[in-house]
Amino acid sequence: MDHQKCRHLLGSLSDYVDGELAEEVCAEIDRHLEECENCRIVIDSLRKTIYLYKVTSEPPTVPEEVRQRLYLSLDLEEFIERKASNEASKP
Repeated sequence: MDHQKCRHLLGSLSDYVDGELAEEVCAEIDRHLEECENCRIVIDSLRKTIYLYKVTSEPPTVPEEVRQRLYLSLDLEEFIERKASNEASKP
């Protein structure tokens, strides 16, 4: 699995799901999703989260342990470190 490709695409996922990306970029993401189960899971989760947000009065929360497992499975430790750093700097 090409984790660099996954990291590159993560920044565009919201725009991809919202249909706001250029056709060429969508095609690139589609090709990647055909090969990458982890990114398909992320896309599916994002779509479900958006749906739930739209149909509920209160947005659902993702438990911290689930978020950390997701980041670890996608080899995104820097997001865990960044969150820990942000939490430590709160008053």
